[in-house]
Amino acid sequence: MDSSRLAAALSAAGQPSARIYLLPCGLGPLSGMAPMVATGTAMPLAGGPLAFTACEIAVRGPGGVQRATATLVVTRVWAAGLGAEAKSRVSGLLDHLSGTRLGPRGEPHSKPLIMGIVNATPDSFSDGGEHFDPAAAIAHGQRLAHGGADILDIGGESTRPGAAPVAPHDEAARVLPVLQGLSQLRASFPQLLLSIDTRHAAVMRSALAHGVDIINDVTALAGDPENLAVAARSNAAVVLMHMQGEPRTMNLAPRYDDVALDVFDYLEARVAACAAAGIARERLILDPGIGFGKRGPQNLAILRALALFHGLGCPLLLGASRKALGSESEGRLPPKERLPTSLAAALHALNQGVQLLRVHDVAETRRVVDLWQRLQTAS
Repeated sequence: MDSSRLAAALSAAGQPSARIYLLPCGLGPLSGMAPMVATGTAMPLAGGPLAFTACEIAVRGPGGVQRATATLVVTRVWAAGLGAEAKSRVSGLLDHLSGTRLGPRGEPHSKPLIMGIVNATPDSFSDGGEHFDPAAAIAHGQRLAHGGADILDIGGESTRPGAAPVAPHDEAARVLPVLQGLSQLRASFPQLLLSIDTRHAAVMRSALAHGVDIINDVTALAGDPENLAVAARSNAAVVLMHMQGEPRTMNLAPRYDDVALDVFDYLEARVAACAAAGIARERLILDPGIGFGKRGPQNLAILRALALFHGLGCPLLLGASRKALGSESEGRLPPKERLPTSLAAALHALNQGVQLLRVHDVAETRRVVDLWQRLQTAS
């Protein structure tokens, strides 16, 4: 703990345009930290099986970003020296960081969920064309359900870097037969959830009429003027993802002042837009958008800062499956050969309290999640 850094952060926080962020540190199993939680020296992380004992305080103002790491006790003392607005900001962030999260059905999150990817597309970056035929996509979804998927995410438009847009009527023609086929799985898997991966309101409406539980939108409901209204009229959970730019050009030259803080600000603004449209925070899931307008170092910065996004008060989803994640050697491999990196990213996300993992390799990820859950339980 550096008192000079804290003093600098305190000075920066007093500037009218300053923004405060809290990144939880000192994470560990809640089961072993219960005495610390009882004394206020630790707090539960997002209502899950982890707790945290400290925060990296970041204050962004006209002069840049000031950072300091402090215990929770010192963080509260530091906040007591702030003005009313800044003090309220810190209090709200701490409440969000520790509050219980609700799952897509509205129940408290009790375990990490695995979202299996079903690409009914000819050109997705990893498995483009393999499941373009509806029968092949349905069979793939069935395998994922048997492999341990909690959610099946069906998409009919590739949003990989460089992908061309797909007309909504073509996208709907791809996904609706798959949704119809996979909905029959509920007889054998009554807890299975279906998600539609789309940025088009017309496709959302059609998928909702076929009973999907989740809308997963790479534009965070901003890509189509009707998206907010369609989502608001439904009972579906909504994934808001960060993407800088649009798929065709997003990874050519993405730029950020501070990628983690910029993504936080964007998602915070989208949560506010949803609230204004009548979509409660409890229905939202947030995805920082690995690879969407982010290249190697930026993706790594997001992964390092995953716990920061708990300060938005919503469950977090990570979609890092089969992505190179800043490694040149991984980038030279075909996506299907990146399983070890995908599993490492999944384990890292679990250790940062992420509640949902969007993956291609469901059965392998299920084994990681199950072991991780066993390790969080006190012996």
